[in-house]
Amino acid sequence: MWLYRVIFAVAAFPLAALFAVRTLRGREDLAALRARLGVAPAAGDRRPTVWLHAASNGELASVAPLVARLRRARPDLRWFVTANSVTGRDLARGWGVAAECAPLDLRGAARRLLRRWDVRLHIVVESELWPNRLSACGAAGVPVAVLGARMSARTARGWARLPGLAPRVLGHISFLSAQDARSLERLRALGLPEAAAGPVLDLKALYTPPPGEPDGALQAAFPRAGTWLAASTHDGEEDIVIAAHLAARAARPGLRLILAPRHPARGDAVAALLAQAGIDFDRRSRGEVTGAEVLLADTMGEMHLWYALAGTVFVGGSLVPKGGHTPYEPAAFGCALLHGPHLENFAPAYGRIAEAGASRRVSGAGELAGALSDLAAPDAQTALGQAGAQALGHGADAEAVVATVQHMLPPAAKES
Repeated sequence: MWLYRVIFAVAAFPLAALFAVRTLRGREDLAALRARLGVAPAAGDRRPTVWLHAASNGELASVAPLVARLRRARPDLRWFVTANSVTGRDLARGWGVAAECAPLDLRGAARRLLRRWDVRLHIVVESELWPNRLSACGAAGVPVAVLGARMSARTARGWARLPGLAPRVLGHISFLSAQDARSLERLRALGLPEAAAGPVLDLKALYTPPPGEPDGALQAAFPRAGTWLAASTHDGEEDIVIAAHLAARAARPGLRLILAPRHPARGDAVAALLAQAGIDFDRRSRGEVTGAEVLLADTMGEMHLWYALAGTVFVGGSLVPKGGHTPYEPAAFGCALLHGPHLENFAPAYGRIAEAGASRRVSGAGELAGALSDLAAPDAQTALGQAGAQALGHGADAEAVVATVQHMLPPAAKES
């Protein structure tokens, strides 16, 4: 532990200089720099606080449903969120909670944060196991819960090079729910106390559709049974999607497509592909709803609208080696699931889907077009969609994790 502290204390100087340069170049603001240096504003009162830390947007999005449940159960508690990125900080602020960029992992910064915010529980998401922060929690008697814990084989080997560090750090964890069985095995081998090991749970299984639905114009232009969505596509997939759509619409006249690239900044490139194919399309980024057969959904934060409109969803990042994207969200909307062979990012979830026969795997434009033709009937879409939702239901393990974390919250103040 002392070796880690020495190494990180030395590394803190160039890291601080890097953040200062980012601030001078306008890539971050001064508030982010102050927070990273451990001098963020203190809380305005002494209400008990839950400190949640996650790396960035993706991790925060995965834990958001759980946080929402806990906040509804205990509205008396204050939440303070830290993230490694400015975009993560701003996302958390959108929840209506205090949020800052995370301080560097120095003992003094961690102690000040715990003291200034009267932290009573520290929740860590995925792989953010910072030794000084967890040690400061242990010294202050603050319980630590790790949710969606992830430990790759490579990272485990790195921890093992400092044999005294891992058991000491992991010993401060009161409860840990890993996102997969192998991560849990590696954490146990590194010294996670057996009493702290909870159920394996992918946090994304807790996803629930947000309130609201597409407006009437979109619903009229894209009837669910006749619309399919290509969600979070990458370079190399849009060509396949467009070719499959052209082939499928020959068998299904009037077929509509919503094409949502993973990175909206690629909107112009995808628009060029659609134009080259001679397809009439609207661009969401321009607010166009003319009734074109394809909607290029080149915006952020609206994927739930496209899931609600589409009876069938092709999950992107799976026809090219990107590891695939989440099946939980389209399954929550009852969409029939299609995907390619590259599913490493969600292997356990897709394994459950495959075991239940709750999706169709395709390897190119021909198979994708064939699957779309096979799912022309609304009943066929509904049956496959329901099978996917059932296969990915979070069940008792999720409820056990929620109940355990809720039990770790500080007791409610007694009314006088």
